[in-house]
Amino acid sequence: MAKVTVSVLEMSCVVCAANVERAALEVEGVANASVNFAANTLTLEFDPKTTNLLEVQKAIQAAGYDIVVGNNSVDEQQTEVDTYRRRLRQLIVAWAMAIPVMVISMTAGDSLVAKAVCALFSAIALVVAGGDFFRRAFAMLRHKTAGMDTLVALSTATAWTFSTVIMFCPNFFSSANVYFDSAVMIIAFVVTGNFLEARAKASTSSAIRDLMNLQPPVAAVIQPDGHETDTPISQIRVGSHIRIRPGSKIPVDGVIINGESYVDESMLTGESMSQPKQTGDYVYAGTINGSGSMIVAVDKPHNATLLSQIVDTVREAQGSKAPVQKIADTVSKYFTAVVVCIALVTFAVWLAVGGSAMLPNAIICAVSVLVIACPCALGLATPTAITVGIGKAAENHILIKDASALEKIGKVSMVVFDKTGTITEGRPTIISMRRNPDTTDTAMGVLLAMERRSEHPLAATICRHLEMQEIVETPITAFSVVYGKGVVADCAGTRYWAGSEPFANEMGVTVERRNFVAGTTVYFGKTGTLLASITFADKIKDTAIAAIERLRHMGIRVVMLTGDNRESAETVAADVSFTEYYADMLPDDKDRYIKAKQAEGRTVAMVGDGINDSQALARADVSVAMGSGTDIAIETAMMTLTSSDLRTLPRAIQLSRRTMRIVRQNLFWAFVYNIIGIPVAAGILYPALQITLDPAWASAAMALSSITVVANSLRLKTITT
Repeated sequence: MAKVTVSVLEMSCVVCAANVERAALEVEGVANASVNFAANTLTLEFDPKTTNLLEVQKAIQAAGYDIVVGNNSVDEQQTEVDTYRRRLRQLIVAWAMAIPVMVISMTAGDSLVAKAVCALFSAIALVVAGGDFFRRAFAMLRHKTAGMDTLVALSTATAWTFSTVIMFCPNFFSSANVYFDSAVMIIAFVVTGNFLEARAKASTSSAIRDLMNLQPPVAAVIQPDGHETDTPISQIRVGSHIRIRPGSKIPVDGVIINGESYVDESMLTGESMSQPKQTGDYVYAGTINGSGSMIVAVDKPHNATLLSQIVDTVREAQGSKAPVQKIADTVSKYFTAVVVCIALVTFAVWLAVGGSAMLPNAIICAVSVLVIACPCALGLATPTAITVGIGKAAENHILIKDASALEKIGKVSMVVFDKTGTITEGRPTIISMRRNPDTTDTAMGVLLAMERRSEHPLAATICRHLEMQEIVETPITAFSVVYGKGVVADCAGTRYWAGSEPFANEMGVTVERRNFVAGTTVYFGKTGTLLASITFADKIKDTAIAAIERLRHMGIRVVMLTGDNRESAETVAADVSFTEYYADMLPDDKDRYIKAKQAEGRTVAMVGDGINDSQALARADVSVAMGSGTDIAIETAMMTLTSSDLRTLPRAIQLSRRTMRIVRQNLFWAFVYNIIGIPVAAGILYPALQITLDPAWASAAMALSSITVVANSLRLKTITT
């Protein structure tokens, strides 16, 4: 199955989003279609052997909408620009017609000429500025659906037609007024609301654009003749050599084949310190080169870089739906039909109570009901907040794969941590190197020579440490590996060895055992003599203690599960202040533990980084992977912390809680707005206060409600986590 996210055009409400989904799902081969109304995107899963995007586009166009069939940001950005310009033209035309109509209606509205001018100007507004509403409404009618466009088309067409009949048959409606001003103002306010709403919605997806802008559009490609040419990254092939100039952004992922520099990788890792890079090291698109010049061999296409994967993850997550959105989707599905019924009942009640004398009031109240009850605010309530929340998370080095994860992480009551690579750095570092007083630098040079030939995981660390002490390699002979124990070599007729404690014992040396944090010790000596010992420890992350403390402060229970031995687990637990921890845990043991806690009614989040954590990650209610972990752990998890800073986890929980609070506020005001607005528009205040709601003001209120919901969601962009 292929999975893509494309931009959707012509949507005006959440019902439109449902219609787009329905049209896409009717295409054979499409397995899933999900529209994010706030981001104007459609996420599709389809069988490429059965259908393609062009077939889906035809089906969506038949329903009155369109999608952008393209796989690069240029197409999407150009489409956004074209849509913005069209809406701006509609806005200008609408108000250019509305203002004269309002002035004429208030100053000379009773003359036939004035009415004719108002009819002409309002007709121009309906056709030019409001033509999209009528076109989409007819398309929906053909598919036996309805939406906001249906309500706008019905209300404006009714007001304009009724006013035209009054103008040509004044004797038939002797006491009625014309409502050309209402028709044109409805269009003006709705178009204005859509324009402002579109600008606000564009801000909700700014995180995507910011991420995309990190990747420069061109790179300096080194040609076979040695010349460098600036080439668009879309044309750069795997295996090409590119020059990374000092101070420039790295355009693609690749391996350094010449040169060295320091690279700022904070956009990926959150680490403020630039990382040293030299020949053989890997560099990533979007990171910033320091003062050195490097030549990089490209090993991934521009759209498969780590940065591209992050962009795709954020875009896909913003297009997904949180469980709470089901409420709004269910209501919106039947909303338009219910509103039309309410409008018809309103019309009938007015006529039943007041007879033909109340016909104008009956029409105006019915039109007001159609206008004010637009489901836009309801449809925007959830997706706008979710979109902003996921974008805010990405800015804080938290990649969320699905909107449900953003909703669930705020509900967790327990967080289970793996130890190695999660609480600790996951890589051993030398915490001490003890040399006997009579051990010479020449002898230590033998150790350097042996470790350079060794394939043991700790060998490279020992070599770097000795080189920093300016130890020079001493020539050795007869080097050999004793697998599982250590290495031996001859130098000037003397046998030297390096390895574990049991190996040291075999070599005739009795060593003093010491306990270290998740540590191990390498012993170095010659026959019968210990020359030095190098102790390694897996360092606890600097941010672990603060993160655990903050989680406890938030009322969340924290537990550590590790496959390491009890001694190491106890040491780490004491340093990080874990009161609950379990050692010697196999993958099945972690899985069973989480399952048992879920059976107790707890919502459990699992944080891990290794293959052995993937089973527990899949079991947890919310799975969180460390960005430095294995691909399988990251693939399994719902969220990935791209930074090694564990404090991003409580930030994610806090962001989730605030996002869901905004969602609840939005849903509350969207429902309350309709509960209050529809009865007022229907004329409930008329018997007591002689007040009815003019359709023009109803359209203004409708636009204001949508803008309010979006603006409330955008408050998430300003919060500090």
